[in-house]
Amino acid sequence: MTSPAARDRGNLHYPVEPMIATAVDEIPTGPGWAYQPKWDGWRCLGWVREARVQLQTRAGKPIGAAFPDVTRALRATLPPGVVVDGELLVWDSARERSSFSLLQRRAAAGRHVLRMARQYPAHFVAFDLLATPDESLLPAPLAERFALLEQLLAGAPAPIVLCPQTDDLAVAREWAETWPSTGIEGLVCKRLDQGYRLGRGGWRKYRVRTTAEQIIGGVTGWTSAPQTILVGQFDARGRLRYTGRSTPLTDEQRAELGPLLERPVAQRRGVPVRHPWPQPLPASWSGSWERPEPLRYVQVEPAVVAEVLVDAAFEHARYRHRVRFVRPRRDLSVYDVPLIGVDD
Repeated sequence: MTSPAARDRGNLHYPVEPMIATAVDEIPTGPGWAYQPKWDGWRCLGWVREARVQLQTRAGKPIGAAFPDVTRALRATLPPGVVVDGELLVWDSARERSSFSLLQRRAAAGRHVLRMARQYPAHFVAFDLLATPDESLLPAPLAERFALLEQLLAGAPAPIVLCPQTDDLAVAREWAETWPSTGIEGLVCKRLDQGYRLGRGGWRKYRVRTTAEQIIGGVTGWTSAPQTILVGQFDARGRLRYTGRSTPLTDEQRAELGPLLERPVAQRRGVPVRHPWPQPLPASWSGSWERPEPLRYVQVEPAVVAEVLVDAAFEHARYRHRVRFVRPRRDLSVYDVPLIGVDD
């Protein structure tokens, strides 16, 4: 006869879809909320087995072979049967912050994986516990799961880090305000009394955003009714460098921007004008590990400045996440927008 513990673990089979966080514009407040930093890394679940440790991405892809330093540390720290949720990070000591690009290099190291692991060690920041050797913790409240996780990680080696958690809103706001310089993107907000819901929502993610001025160099859709904008900044050589793409514009924003984007780049006095960005936009320019298809777009004269909301994920002179268009800055010239470093 199957034991109760075995029945409890019946719905935990590698891989699983982890619990999802929904984006919000305000930090949820009130009794029963807990707050954790939102890390700039890869969501990762660790499955500790008798003979090995398996790592899976949010999409269920195995990545353990690329991170032997993490699998070794998890195996040395946790007993077989534990399933832990967390984030993979690589720390850039020169910049004193986490580095998404170094994380990508680790994942693509191939036969150089051991050398890359020594050069750029990875860390697993554990923030939730799905199972112990005896039972599934999916129905258990977060307060219980996190307390057990804290016990399991007592004395863990350097590659394994317990994620900070607080129920003090003032502390959480301080994290959101002071930690973005280290690569923290904001907060993940969770109910202390809520169970772990595989593949379903329930958590909230709050990204810290600041405003920036950017130059519109292209659009998807039509210039008269743009769907999204592609933005950039001039470098010291006077070349417009691509920095990112916006989230979809609202009807009101499309109507406001359309008349300002007078014409696409085509000709000037009968002479073709060479736009500085390729057509289509290369998939690699998005900065995403799960690369999308190349993006076809309409190139426009770089004459309009846009105020946008951006987050802390800015690396190699590009915003890795979509920016949010706020308004056109008719009062600014494109030459008022700060230059971007050639070697950023």
